[in-house]
Amino acid sequence: MRPHLSIYVSNVEKTADFYTKVFGQNPQKQTSDYAKFDLNKPALNFTFMSSPKAKLSRVSHLGVEVDSEKEVREWKYKLEEAGVLTRDEMAVDCCYAHQDKIWFSDPDGNEWEVFFVKKQLDIPKDSTQTTCKPKSNCC
Repeated sequence: MRPHLSIYVSNVEKTADFYTKVFGQNPQKQTSDYAKFDLNKPALNFTFMSSPKAKLSRVSHLGVEVDSEKEVREWKYKLEEAGVLTRDEMAVDCCYAHQDKIWFSDPDGNEWEVFFVKKQLDIPKDSTQTTCKPKSNCC
């Protein structure tokens, strides 16, 4: 079992080139207005298509949770080697967890995080806000 995610993009060819760098493999299928990545790691059926009437998909962010700090560093190295710029947030408390994470954005501005949770944090009984800093995109 794996999740399926489909988004609208402004340019399928440009986006397919970007995600080929991110995932290290070509799309399984690609036309001028559609592309599909069938991924095993991360387990994801990921598609995107040309947007009707310039309606792009928008979410807070997307993410891949990995099993170790080492995997976060491996993703960072792989993405930087492929020319994908990353932003680090190491040893941060975010969303009631202590984490290491990196961030990157696709050609349409959709942000992704690759993260490892080092420790779950308790939620204070009187808390009304997350542990995220205002300028962070976490959670």
